[in-house]
Amino acid sequence: MRIAMLSVHSSPLARLGGKEAGGMNVYVRELARELGSRGIPVDIFTRSQQRAAPTIEPLGCGVRVVNLHTGPAVPYDKNRVLTYLPEFVSRVRCFADGEDLSYDVIHSHYWLSGEAALRLRRSWGAPVLHMFHTLGALKNRVARSQEETETGQRIAIERRLMHEVDALVAATPLDRAQMVWHYGADPERIRVVPCGVDLRRFQPRPQAEARARLGLPPAERLLLCVGRMEPLKGMDALIRALPLVSADGVPTRVLLIGGEPEGRPAAWNAEQRRLDGLRHALAVAGQVSFLGAQPQERLADYYAAADVVAVPSHYESFGMVALEALASGALVVAANAGGLALTVEDGRSGLLFPPDDHVALAAQITHALGAPARTAAMRAAARARAAEFGWHVIARRIGAIYGELLAARLAARAARRPLAQVS
Repeated sequence: MRIAMLSVHSSPLARLGGKEAGGMNVYVRELARELGSRGIPVDIFTRSQQRAAPTIEPLGCGVRVVNLHTGPAVPYDKNRVLTYLPEFVSRVRCFADGEDLSYDVIHSHYWLSGEAALRLRRSWGAPVLHMFHTLGALKNRVARSQEETETGQRIAIERRLMHEVDALVAATPLDRAQMVWHYGADPERIRVVPCGVDLRRFQPRPQAEARARLGLPPAERLLLCVGRMEPLKGMDALIRALPLVSADGVPTRVLLIGGEPEGRPAAWNAEQRRLDGLRHALAVAGQVSFLGAQPQERLADYYAAADVVAVPSHYESFGMVALEALASGALVVAANAGGLALTVEDGRSGLLFPPDDHVALAAQITHALGAPARTAAMRAAARARAAEFGWHVIARRIGAIYGELLAARLAARAARRPLAQVS
């Protein structure tokens, strides 16, 4: 069995925390690595954003990232990717023909890749398994400006994919229900398989040692938030909550990971500039630090160093950051939004608060900081919760779906064969 995995608009090798690089990149990379280690070869096709990038980059045993030069070799808005999608599909076909390869399953990620997958299915006849990661209809429900609103074209393509791909993956039962409710998807064609986490990389470690490695002060309260710099991630709620947090006189600091660091203000996007204005308006600029994007190796230390990991997103289909923090034994305070409400067990493995409610967020943080015994119990439960989501478990379940799709394809071919012989 050989898999063609599509991540058109963003490479699994992209630096995390950028505009189009986040949890989905981690998912594609880690799932492919685990599948490869199980003897299932995977080629991940993505749009190259650097002209000098090699066509093939090894990612692990049996796994390759295939960089295809389509359109300008620079980052640009994801909606423009549709313009160059025919060229992308053509280059995927050429690559496969040039290496004399055939693929048994096409596994696409995000709506843009799904559109490419349907076109490739016409050429290859391989079944398509698709995962959206986020849904445009759900993002539009929480959008607070025209900038945050997804296009009608995206919604239309997502609806068509719901009905035309061979099978869909939803990260949670809620994700599945939203596909049915908002898009009329057939629930029988949706498999619920959660996202995974690297349990070796993200695991509990001593807080003092993690802070020493990162050069962080040993005696401050540290509130951590990790994600792309975009309004949907709700980082403004954490900044607004900071003046309301009671920490018994202990200095408290907010660390924001994602976007660009303090020393590169010229590279900040509109959201990071807005957050900068907010921290100055609330007179907490000295307590809020932009750390920029960080490699996952260092993220593990940041999770361990934090007193609280806040995930204040307005919408998450699952919440990879929350899962990584849980695996690290961190105290997670997350918005009761989308998949976060299912990933984090309120009062057991973490705490939840109403989305976009900085007063409630501050109250939950204050409560957690003032109850060390309860916090210790939640940290232990957090690791136990994350242990259910190891990549070996997720890859086994995804591999089983591949097997189902391949068996159905072979059965359909066998059913057509007698008719061909009679004619």
